[in-house]
Amino acid sequence: MSVFGPESAALVVAAAIAATAFWRGLGVFLAQRLDTKGAVFRWFSFASFAVLAGLLARLLILPSGELATVGLEVRLGAAVIGVAAFYLSRRNLLIGVASGTLSFALAAGALG
Repeated sequence: MSVFGPESAALVVAAAIAATAFWRGLGVFLAQRLDTKGAVFRWFSFASFAVLAGLLARLLILPSGELATVGLEVRLGAAVIGVAAFYLSRRNLLIGVASGTLSFALAAGALG
């Protein structure tokens, strides 16, 4: 019998489900006591937005891999189109992301 048989896979899946359920349950329990208007919550919100903005800027300005082969004007143009579509659609995230992605794919395909 192999050490990594179907029984082992089922045990790993069960352990992953149990670990995930525990942390999700703990999150639900602790979220009830969270003051979303408090200073600590606001600080974490601002910090997470700052990290996200930094990652997006890094992807646009200094990309790596295949993204680096696409010109800066295409990357920035797609980002501008995506942000404009987001605001023009009354802050619909799906429309903003879809239009930015579509414009990037079309421009990158047409230019390169």
